Amino acid sequence: MKANFDFHPHNNPCAQCGKPIDSPVWSEPGNDCVTYVWACKACGYEFSCTAVLPHARHDGEPAIAA
Repeated sequence: MKANFDFHPHNNPCAQCGKPIDSPVWSEPGNDCVTYVWACKACGYEFSCTAVLPHARHDGEPAIAA
């Protein structure tokens, strides 16, 4: 099952100065994750983060960690 990537986060705090960043400057979806690149206008720091998205198993049961 492919994850839904319609949602983009907003107001993520800068990893350097803590100021909110309105939206990512770039994103790339993977199979069960999305990688975002953030650039802070306040201090100039750029960083990336990856969001791992939950998904359901093919039999309808939620996935569990092994």
